[in-house]
Amino acid sequence: MNKIILSSSKFGIFALTISLLIPISSVYGHGFGIDTISSVNVEGKKISISVETPMFFEQTGEKQITITAIETETKEPAKNVTLLIGLFHENKMIFRNYFFTPDGLLFIKINPTQDNEIRIHGEQDSLLGAWHRTKENPIMISGPIFDSGGLYNFEIEVRTIDEPTNIVENSGVYNADLTIVDTTNFLQKDAENHDIEFKIKSYFDNISNFQYDPITQQITFEMPFDWSEKKMSHIPVVHEEVHFPKNFSEFFSPSYIGTANGIELFKASVTVDDYSVEDERIVHFVLLQDHLRFLKNKLENSGDPLPNSIIFTLTKSENPGFPLTAFTKSEDFQVNLSWDPIEIMPGQNTNFIFTIRDGKTGEPMRNSAYTFVILQNDQEIYKSTGVAQVGGEFEKYTFSEDQTGPTIIKFENIKNSGQETSFGIVVAPEFGTITTIVLFSMLLTVVLISRNCFSKNLISN
Repeated sequence: MNKIILSSSKFGIFALTISLLIPISSVYGHGFGIDTISSVNVEGKKISISVETPMFFEQTGEKQITITAIETETKEPAKNVTLLIGLFHENKMIFRNYFFTPDGLLFIKINPTQDNEIRIHGEQDSLLGAWHRTKENPIMISGPIFDSGGLYNFEIEVRTIDEPTNIVENSGVYNADLTIVDTTNFLQKDAENHDIEFKIKSYFDNISNFQYDPITQQITFEMPFDWSEKKMSHIPVVHEEVHFPKNFSEFFSPSYIGTANGIELFKASVTVDDYSVEDERIVHFVLLQDHLRFLKNKLENSGDPLPNSIIFTLTKSENPGFPLTAFTKSEDFQVNLSWDPIEIMPGQNTNFIFTIRDGKTGEPMRNSAYTFVILQNDQEIYKSTGVAQVGGEFEKYTFSEDQTGPTIIKFENIKNSGQETSFGIVVAPEFGTITTIVLFSMLLTVVLISRNCFSKNLISN
């Protein structure tokens, strides 16, 4: 446990009257910077407590923890709340202290340093020694806090409410879990004993036991996970990203099969992204709460004890999963795309078949004007305009021998709206055709799923 040094000036309980706006934060779900304890029972009333931290912490510069207490019935900030807050990481306590807020808003500034000691700066009251803010002395914690990625657990107890001296006994201990995004590089060997750099960006907890097997062409990695109902009840999403070079042809594939603890994941849980990073392919694992419960049920039915981790695998699949789907940024339009033959080879005629649909209803949109563009190395190699009279249409193109590698299929100015969307493919004849789902809105879709995962069940097999 870190040694804690306190720096304070003590004085009596006081009421601080200040007009503050309650911040409205985007709720991305577990691992995305905010977690909410929705029903805390305190002396006959219910309050919700939200804990928010930045998703990324740098080694220098101030950051902030924001804790908000709201009365559930009135939707008003809870008054004169003292919280006993403990922060834990990798089963080690970072700090555990009382904090007071008169208006339901608690701001704790964080200054990560290389010191070995946790230091709390500010002022304390004379009743419980609770830290509280003043205009001149905001609460600040410095030291080795948030100095590594992974899952952080807040244990919270309510000790006063309504009046500064109204001490609450045995209100219960509540938990909020938040993640500092962890990025880890792994150097692995390919089939020809060349070094290949993989990277995992974890939005949940730290990754270990990463391995790429060039014989089976499979990636395996492990992440700590608590399958108890207490933990799973407030985990709407687990998100992991696997990064590797786009020119790593050995592991390129139209799509991938993912498993968790040997159980095959739904197709919607494993998505490919060649759009976000120029030289990297990213494969996203996105497990929503319903899917986590499905996995837990499967594990329990196996008769074995529940594990204390999730073991992910990622394996190549030759099924491109037609049709591919992309939305425009506004989501007003949806485009479905497939091609024939599936193996796109230089010197052969390829038919790109597509349908332009209403982004909200999915219905084909008649008389849809479009501009069809093929790009390689940011240069147009083909461009055609047309009108999809019944919503569906096709374009033909023959790639030349020097037109291989990453390729963007773009639909511009859909229905003369100025809106566009794109897909990506890779034509690589030396190892067969590699076609890749690259949807401009794929990441947007993942974010939308995460934002709405409390109220929607969007998983389909």
